[in-house]
Amino acid sequence: MIASFITRIRKELETPRADRWFGSGWLSGSGALLAGLVSVVLAVALKYPWLTTPELAMITKTWGFKAFQHLVLVLGYAFALISMILRPNKTLAFTALSLVMVAALMGGSSAEQAAAGNTSVYFGLDFFVMNVLFTGFLFIPLERYFPHHKDQIVFRPEWQEDMFYFLVSSLFVQILAFLALAPAHVIKTTGEVTGAIEPVQSYIGSQPFLIQLLLIMLFTDFVQYWLHRAFHQIPWMWRFHAVHHSAKSMDWLAGARMHFVEIIVLRSTTAIPMFSMGFDPNAIQAYLFTVYVYSAFIHSNCGWDLSKVERFFVTPRFHHWHHGSEKEAIDVNYAIHFPLLDWLFGTHLGADKRWPDKYGIVGGPMPRGYWQQFLYPFKKTDEEKAEVAKPPTAEKIAPAA
Repeated sequence: MIASFITRIRKELETPRADRWFGSGWLSGSGALLAGLVSVVLAVALKYPWLTTPELAMITKTWGFKAFQHLVLVLGYAFALISMILRPNKTLAFTALSLVMVAALMGGSSAEQAAAGNTSVYFGLDFFVMNVLFTGFLFIPLERYFPHHKDQIVFRPEWQEDMFYFLVSSLFVQILAFLALAPAHVIKTTGEVTGAIEPVQSYIGSQPFLIQLLLIMLFTDFVQYWLHRAFHQIPWMWRFHAVHHSAKSMDWLAGARMHFVEIIVLRSTTAIPMFSMGFDPNAIQAYLFTVYVYSAFIHSNCGWDLSKVERFFVTPRFHHWHHGSEKEAIDVNYAIHFPLLDWLFGTHLGADKRWPDKYGIVGGPMPRGYWQQFLYPFKKTDEEKAEVAKPPTAEKIAPAA
């Protein structure tokens, strides 16, 4: 019953564009559903602080947060009523109303903490909400009004999988941060290494803010270029990276599709130059925000002609070719920030302002669903199974001379 209800909601959200015209009640219903979900999550964040990051948890105690939460509740209720009046199908409206009522019964903006005491373990539920709201409100309008693939809808196929990837990486932000910073921490606390790079740290730390930001982008991109290339060219590493390339549509959400192991390896490696070279913490924070938005941008379905900018910075078209499944798109355009790296190391594809026609991995199919894709790199391929099942050859069973 629950599965069929979720299917009905999904079907309504994926309503064809022709049936989503202004006044159909679809926009208000979708907005109400979003407001209802946010209301419940915010109420849960107030009630169970261990589900929130310490930095964002402080915000929940301010009057501005409570005013925002109350506004979201009111908007969810109002949009649900509008959708109920305008749209014959009441699925979105009734679901949104139910969520708003659940949030209100939990206390809404006045929800009280269920259990006292502090804990050193936390999850990033609030981090997930803030990420989705910020990037969604930023890129969905851009992709809608300046699309490359004009027929691609917001709730495209596989969007649920990518949203779940987004959720997992946000919820486990604490463990990801710990594992990502571990190698850099070892370097910083090793006396011999610290003494050797101390002059470099002093020089970098004395540079202006913008210079430091550009240097962080350059150093991390250089490390990430070679790691990215290794993920493509070393078979066992490719099995993890293939999960990221399995997306058949590109938009702001597609960049979230990454195997948990690849996230740890990628972040821990690129964190080494960032946290051990003496950069100012403000420059590091600026870079983390920049790379977060930039990653969503280069995966997005924005079809702007940025050919002049593309000489210096990676653009959506440049990175889309990296995800293309045409023959010419295989193993090209590894850089995340600066195409110069691909120029220098022979992996640059300009493609004369063309875009790839299709995306995804070439070869065997990728299973659907987060957990199936999580296990994919650890399972033997059909070729490997066939090799194991083969009988011994004459050479293998022949006695030694």
